[in-house]
Formats: sequence, C-alpha cells, structure tokens
Amino acid sequence: MKKIRINEGKVGLVFKKGDYVGVITKGIYWLGFNKSVLKYDLTKSFVAPIAEEILLQDKVLKDMLHVVEVKDSEIVLMYQKGIFKAVLPVGRYMFWNGLIENAFETVDLNKIYITENIDKSLFKKFDLAKYIRTFEVAAFEKAVLIVDDVFVKILNSGTFRFWKNETSVKVLTIDMRQLQLEVAGQELLTKDKAAIRINFYTQYKVIDIEKALLENKDYEKQLYILLQLSLRAYVGTYTLDELLEQKEEVAKAVLEDIKTEAVKLGVTILNSGIRDVILTGEMKEIMNQVLVAQKRAQANIITRREETASTRSLLNTAKLMEDNEMLFKLKEMEYVENIADKIGEITVSGNGNMVKQLKEIFSVNK
Repeated sequence: MKKIRINEGKVGLVFKKGDYVGVITKGIYWLGFNKSVLKYDLTKSFVAPIAEEILLQDKVLKDMLHVVEVKDSEIVLMYQKGIFKAVLPVGRYMFWNGLIENAFETVDLNKIYITENIDKSLFKKFDLAKYIRTFEVAAFEKAVLIVDDVFVKILNSGTFRFWKNETSVKVLTIDMRQLQLEVAGQELLTKDKAAIRINFYTQYKVIDIEKALLENKDYEKQLYILLQLSLRAYVGTYTLDELLEQKEEVAKAVLEDIKTEAVKLGVTILNSGIRDVILTGEMKEIMNQVLVAQKRAQANIITRREETASTRSLLNTAKLMEDNEMLFKLKEMEYVENIADKIGEITVSGNGNMVKQLKEIFSVNK
C-alpha cells in the first residue's frame, strides 16, 4: 500500500496495471502496489494518457471535462475569464470544468463574412490573423468587392476583413480624387507640314466605379489613347502660326471631342490644355531667322519714322527762321558753338552772313 495526496486544484487518474480505474479528487488515498496515479492541474487543458474514448466512458470523469470538437473548415476561439486565450484548429480538446471559467466560440470558415463579435484588437494576433484576409481602402478611395469573380457591392473607405478559405475574394480600389494625365512629347505634323512636339495635359475624375473597373480594362490607358488621337486630329488642321496663336482653342476642341467617350470609361473631364509646343531642331532655326527678320523690319520702320519726324522738325524750324531774323541769329550761334566743339580754330573775315561764309568754307574743303 502507498499513500497518495491530491491537493486542491488537482485531480488524479488511477490506473491498475495500465488499465484505467477511476478519477480521484482532493484528499488522501491508499493505493495498492499494483496501482498508479497520474495527477493533473485543473487550470490547464487535459491531455489523455490513453484513448479518450476509454476515459470518457467514465461518467464521473466525463462530467468533470468540457470536450471541444473542432471539425474540418472550423476554428474555435477560446476565452478564459472573458479574455482571449487561443485559437483551436481542427481536432478534439478537453478542459477541466469548475476552477477556470472557459468559453468557446465556433467559427465556420466556409463563409467569408466575419459575423462573430470579435474585438478588433484581436485581429492583429498572429494565431487569428492567419485565418483572415484584410483589405485597406484609403480615405480618398472607393472599391468594388468581387467574390468568385462576381461583383457584389461597392465599398467605401475603411478596413475590410474576411475569413480565409477557398472562396476567391478581390477588392479593387480606385482613386476618387481629381487626377491629371499627361500626354508628353507627342510628335505631330501641322497643316503646313511643320514637325513639332506637344505636351498636353488633362484633369479628370472618376464618377462611375463599375464602368471604370469592371466594364473597361485599363481605363487610364484608354483615356490616354483618346487624348492622343484627338490631339493628333486637331493639330493636323492648323498651320504652325495658327496653332501657336490658338493653343487655347485647340485645347477646348480636344476637351469637347473626348467628353462623351470619357463618360463611357466612367470618368469626367474637368480641364485640358497645351502645356508646351516644342519645335524640332530645323524648325527652331527657321523660326529664329523669321523672328530676327521681323525684328529687323520693325527696327527699320522705327528708324524711318524717326527720320521722317526729324525732317519734319527741320522743315518747321526752317520756316520759323525764314520769318524771324532773331531766331536765325540764334541758330547761327548754335551752329558756331557745335563747330567750335569739334574744331580748334575758325577764322571768318569780312562782312556778310556768317552761316553763308561757313557753308562756303566747308564746300571748298569738301
């Protein structure tokens, strides 16, 4: 005989020559030499030393245990005293009743929507997170939910979680802000065969998510092609000079031309414009020459205008001098002063008109 003590919070399973005999709880027991006891902590899960089916035939032991069966495509969320403890995958689990308050919630993984009341903080725990698919839709985005390649609904901004299983779940997002598309460096020919490069931009916004994402493939690329073709068509109807003068008109024409087609892509065009018109090397040289010629012509016009004004002024002065002898004398003194600035010494002798004598001197020298 041997003495066995089972303390509080413990239980013992008695075996005789390896066969299960029964369960003993708190107390002191005397056992024969052919018997043995396995002790268990009531705060921990129970792991059967022999086949569970044999142990559960004992009604006393069965009533002391809580058996959790987790089937295929299921998980069980385990809570102790209201606090999340663990995720139980497929299998059979047994826990002691009485000392610790355990709670269990079964989750069917065949569904995709998370209908269970699970605290959001638990989704970050790895044990649970590996069974969940998470999708983020930013504040400036919307999205379409597609389940098994079938459109379900439109999602607004937020975090969306689904149970992970064999069902295909896709969330396609789209930016709902005002966007800008650049058609850069397009090499085009004008009506007068001038080779140019144009940088064109358009501002647009998505207005129909289903059309943009589901009814059209790569809607942005399609919008780019629409702009490119429309721009090419309109530029070809203008000469280079007309294009440079009427850039805004061309941009408006392109805008009106693609508006209807853009709606079919699920977008609306807000604004368009030509950012730059870039001339190729030869055309740049030619335009520079034209510009220089134009500026020279303008300079010649200004020079002739000034000469005409100067001549008219001289004529008016001559008329005044003819009628006013004092003014004539003043003009004589002005001429003498101007000549004295350039010539060291002038000798004028005799009587007569000084201007006339100066004229004769310069005529002789000439």
